[in-house]
Order: sequence, then structure tokens, then C-alpha cells
Amino acid sequence: MQQIADGNSNADDNDNSNSNSDNRDDNSPYWQAGWAASVQRPSVGFHENWALEGFAEQTVRQVVRVTGSGSAARIVLSNRYGAGPLEVAGATLARTGEGAGVREGTVRRLTFGGAAGVRIPAGGEVRSDAVEVAVAPFESLTVSLYFARPTGPATFHAQAYATAYRAPGDRLTATDPTVFGETTVSWYFLAAVELADGGPARRDTVVVFGDSITDGFGSTVDGNRRYADALAERLAEQGGVRPVLNQGIGGNLLLSDSAWFGERAVGRFRRDVLDRPGVRSVVVLVGLNDIGFSEVDLPTYKPDTDRSVAELIAGYRELIAGARAAGVRIVGGTIMPFKGAEYHTPGAEAKRQKVNDWMRTSGEFDAVADFAAALAEPGDPEALAARFDSGDHKHPGDEGYRVMAEAVDLAAL
Repeated sequence: MQQIADGNSNADDNDNSNSNSDNRDDNSPYWQAGWAASVQRPSVGFHENWALEGFAEQTVRQVVRVTGSGSAARIVLSNRYGAGPLEVAGATLARTGEGAGVREGTVRRLTFGGAAGVRIPAGGEVRSDAVEVAVAPFESLTVSLYFARPTGPATFHAQAYATAYRAPGDRLTATDPTVFGETTVSWYFLAAVELADGGPARRDTVVVFGDSITDGFGSTVDGNRRYADALAERLAEQGGVRPVLNQGIGGNLLLSDSAWFGERAVGRFRRDVLDRPGVRSVVVLVGLNDIGFSEVDLPTYKPDTDRSVAELIAGYRELIAGARAAGVRIVGGTIMPFKGAEYHTPGAEAKRQKVNDWMRTSGEFDAVADFAAALAEPGDPEALAARFDSGDHKHPGDEGYRVMAEAVDLAAL
């Protein structure tokens, strides 16, 4: 089993983990993220998941849809929130079949520094060695991980809106989906799938960054109907196939860390956006929960600090400064209407309008995606249009996410 010595090591010596350091002094391939998810500390969450119990003598199978392409692939595993070392006994990559099934003859065993397994320290991250596989844009890949020994609570992404599968024993190469008898809609330990095509370094990746609306709350499970998916498809239709990474976390706050909803956006921005390979632009949509959590008393809505408009603007300016320093274009997304939601009050609405007015008029972002205007109910700008509402008056459904993607000026990216 490959041993990783510290919390910031990679099994592949050809790693290019600094997103915007495109200077290369060797003949190693240029890697670009084809899919990614922001990791969180283990919690119960709104959906039943396996994060707190972890895994032992079990195989977890996860399906992701990439938006890039390549002739080689590798995975990134994270133990960022592990209480101790994580032992991964084996891993495979395959083309996706139906459900937990994989296509015959496509299973590739992954290695880590040449070893079948890897030991990742608490707080650490590791990349697998590369495998040769032709990957097309919008193709779904299946990653299977086998844990022979107890993992403890699992670093994960809570709201995946994609089904993960679990089976007892080593089922890394199983093609029969029926052996996977348990499911959740979260991702575990998997932080990215990276692709290389043998071409030169490129900076064309788009990241969408924010809270549950970016994450895709209310979209069809396994449908790939989040606004990030729609944006990637729209770019492809315009002849510009580009990786689009979704770095949303449901419930995320701009200014406060949450045990349930991840590290604050200003704290995770570098790791989840600027340090991704090849990033050219980012669309930021966050701040609704900073406005709303203080309006209701719910145990999951903690911390519920009453944030001022000035504090929120200072947070956005911190993101803008970070993006500018990294040479990344930053697009601000206006906060969408939420009249009728559990934390809509006159005070919260006034903050939303002031923040949106600042975004539209200050010129501080490189561009603005006016999601609020695009999805508002005609005649009632405080309300999400009924035809876009997933049912809770703040999250769109599939059609609303498509309209959000249309509200992004592609030239701004």
C-alpha cells in the first residue's frame, strides 16, 4: 500500500495542482479537472447518508459526469476531515452502465505510486496514477473504492443529486449492479476526476461557486440538470466545449463556517476555485443564507449571525481580490427572490435588494449574472416565478436552472 507522508502530497509526481501555474519544465501531461465537488466534514445532513458511520469491508461506487475530455484520467481523493489516516484498499474507474452497472471490458484498476492501495493522512489528499481511457465531454464515469478496514467518519459532499451505491466486500470490478443493494445521494472521499489529452496547457475552465442553488438543490437526481450542467451544455452548443466545475455546497455561507454546510465561502475559495487546474473564470452565487439564517431559529441554521450589507460586500470584495490576484475573471450572481421561504422577512428582503443593487451598479465584478431578474415572478420581483419554483420558494427546479444558465453572458467567461 502506497504511504502518503503528509497532508498535501500526491501519489503522482507529474501533478500540476496549482491551477494557474501553467509553466512546465518537463514532458508530463497537462491535467485539467473534468469533474469536481467541494468536500465537507461528516454530518447527518438533510438526506440519509453514510458519512458519520463510514465504511468497513465495503465497496462504494460513485457516478460522475465529466464536462471535459481526454485520453487519460486520474482521480483525486480527500481525507480533509478525517480524524485519522484513511486506508483505501483498491480503486477502479469504468464507463458507466445502468445504475450501479458498468460497461463490460471498461473497468480499469487504479494505482497510487504503483501500489494498489493508498494510505492518506488526516487532512490529506492524493491523486491516483493515470490510466489510459478515452473520455468524451458529458460522459459518465464510475469510480469504485474498496475499504478493507474501518474508515471512520467520511469526508464527503452531502448533496450530490446523484446516486452512490454500497456493497459488502470487494466489488471493485463487479459489472452486475444488483450486488450494490444500498444507496444514498452523497459523494464520499471523491474530490475530482482529472483528465489529460496530450495537448498544451489551457486556461478555459469555468467554476460555479456558491450554496445550494449552485449545488443543484431541487434538481432531478441522476438527471444532471443543475445550472452548472446547463451552462456546460450551452457552452458546447455555442462551439466552446469547456470544463465547468460545480463547487457549490448546500447551505454554504459567505462569511461563517458551518458544521453542516461547510467552510465559509471566503475561506474555501482558493482551494475550491483558484487552485483547480486551468481555471479561467468563476461565477459566484452566495449570500442568501447569511441573510436568512438569522431570521429563524433552527438548529441546522447555526451560526446565525446577523450580517450587515456592509459585511456581505466586504466578503464579496475578498473573493474579487483573490480572483484578480490569480488572473481569474469573476462574475457576480445576484441573489434570487425567496418570498414565501422560511426565512423571508422585510429585513432580509431589504438586505437582498441592497446587495443586488451594489452588484449591478458598482462595477466591482468583471460582469454580473442577473439571476434575480431572470427568475423573478412577473409583477412580483420579491418572489421566485412559480414555473421555476422547486416547491420551497427559494430553489429552482430543472427549468429554473436552465434559465439561470441562460442568464450568464458567455462572453464574460
